[in-house]
Amino acid sequence: MKHLICLTATIAVALLNPAFAQDSGRIPSKGLAVFKAGGTFSPYAFSRHAVGDNDIRIEILYAGICHSDLHHVHQDWAKEEYPMVPGHEIAGRVVRVGKAVTKFKVGDYAGVGCMVNSCGACEFCKRDQEQYCRGVVMTYHGHDQFHGNELTQGGYSDNLVLSEGFAIKIPANAQIEKVAPLLCAGITTYSPLHYAHVKKGDKIGVAGFGGLGHMAVQYAVKLGADVTVFDITEEKRSDALKMGAVRYVNVNKPDELKDLNNTLDFILSTIPAKYDPAMYLKMLKMDGQMAIVGLPAVTNMPTLSVMSLVMQGSLNRSSANS
Repeated sequence: MKHLICLTATIAVALLNPAFAQDSGRIPSKGLAVFKAGGTFSPYAFSRHAVGDNDIRIEILYAGICHSDLHHVHQDWAKEEYPMVPGHEIAGRVVRVGKAVTKFKVGDYAGVGCMVNSCGACEFCKRDQEQYCRGVVMTYHGHDQFHGNELTQGGYSDNLVLSEGFAIKIPANAQIEKVAPLLCAGITTYSPLHYAHVKKGDKIGVAGFGGLGHMAVQYAVKLGADVTVFDITEEKRSDALKMGAVRYVNVNKPDELKDLNNTLDFILSTIPAKYDPAMYLKMLKMDGQMAIVGLPAVTNMPTLSVMSLVMQGSLNRSSANS
């Protein structure tokens, strides 16, 4: 899934001794929280539910800083509950496993993204689309229906307890300090490229060259696509070209937008601010596709007229991934 725009910086979190808690009780935790909308981060002590039969406990080593974390902190999308410990790009080490766990053993590396549990029985869960489950438990700013509806807290902390089915096993030889952003920014951009069957020789556009965008460029280049990057500043031009883009377009320079209509097979928009989606739809070839993974604040949300969508839709298709 993914909903969202991520910065790829990672933060190391101060750790506690992983041996201090017992399975029979709640797990003491420490993290960085905000206590009101738009507030600053402060140390926060709280507790997590005990390790259940199908759960693992992770000692968090690194947590990515995601743009969506900022949206939640600032209450950009909806009313939030505080205190809030953000973080859903998590890489760490397994320090405890439930008696029914088969996927992990103590000492393994594990990664966690946006979700930590779901009902497992609905149509969406059975189709591996747990993000649409009505009972999905988000890594933070959610309510855990399986543990007294408690408010979940995220990865800007020293540990995490979750169902083993929602953790990713990270290879032992991985550069663990570089893994965390892949759990959101990485999969959010890889998934639509994979779904669209991007291949060698395809003409691909990446709109927005930030945390998500720079990953999308690297994936598309590795797949053999010819990548055009769109952004609003000159500062990113050299980096985009160094990563393998064949063209960089500063959309604030009208001359650079000439002759782009009907030239691209696929466009991935990661833009976190107001923009004109119709401009990009016109750049698609017949039967081209556009995926939107950037989700700006409600007050800065782009709009698309039904007329432009219908008329352009006769030539290509668009889709939104969230």
